[in-house]
Amino acid sequence: MSYTAWILLTAALVGLSCGMIGVLLILRRMAMMADAISHTVLLGIVVAFLVTRELSGYHMLIGAVIAGLLTSVLIQWLQSRGVQGEASIGVVFTTLFAVGVILIATQVGNAHLDVKHALMGEITFVPWTTVRLPWIGDIPEATLILSAVLLIVVVAIIAFYKEWKITSFDPALAASLGIPVIVMHYAFMSLLSITTVAAFDAVGAIMVVAMLITPAAAAYLWTDRLSVMFGLSGGFGVGSAVAGYYIASWLDTSISGSMAFATGVVFLLSFLMSPKHGLISRYVTVPARKKATSER
Repeated sequence: MSYTAWILLTAALVGLSCGMIGVLLILRRMAMMADAISHTVLLGIVVAFLVTRELSGYHMLIGAVIAGLLTSVLIQWLQSRGVQGEASIGVVFTTLFAVGVILIATQVGNAHLDVKHALMGEITFVPWTTVRLPWIGDIPEATLILSAVLLIVVVAIIAFYKEWKITSFDPALAASLGIPVIVMHYAFMSLLSITTVAAFDAVGAIMVVAMLITPAAAAYLWTDRLSVMFGLSGGFGVGSAVAGYYIASWLDTSISGSMAFATGVVFLLSFLMSPKHGLISRYVTVPARKKATSER
């Protein structure tokens, strides 16, 4: 595959995996958790580097997942102590992210790990770090990891589809049916952390947040069926990734920033044109209904 093809494939994998996880985030009304975890994983990555002094390896994934779960636990603990939900998210994620920034500034030194890289990522570097697979050959490490994460996400969603659906729409009913709501919550937080970490190094925190929230929010405007929503959200994520790359090439600007911008365009078009919730359809439908009512 060509250099450009690897970049597009990696970005598409980010869009697909984040888009599918984002559906559950939107339905559970936990969109800001994406922002929180995408920032606090920086602390886990920095601590993993300080322990191992290596910038690559699965220890980075482990450290970041632990940081993501710690974020979820701390937010839940503050909420159980009476702190408002949005306030607890803001307090935890800004504090842990700040600790990560301070550790980078004071302890990391000259390693290729900085705040700008954490926020924006650098997807153009992805094809240069490769691993060799039997019968396949050299493949970018980030692409391999994201492929594995996508497989985990798809299997988890399909295997526990009923549980995700019930716990997302009605946790009380799920508990009455014997579904372990707390276990499902932390399983979801683990999936979210793994997905965030896998995309973090390649595309940065800003694109991760955009891909987790915006495609799912756009898909929510088009359909009320959960299975269709998963497909639409993943498709919107892939389409935004591809469109964003060509926008960046045209304008000679940040690829991750352009992909995040493309998700906003997708949402804007959905907000205007979706048949049920779109602004245009409402503008057309409401006068038609008023006219039909008056004729009666």
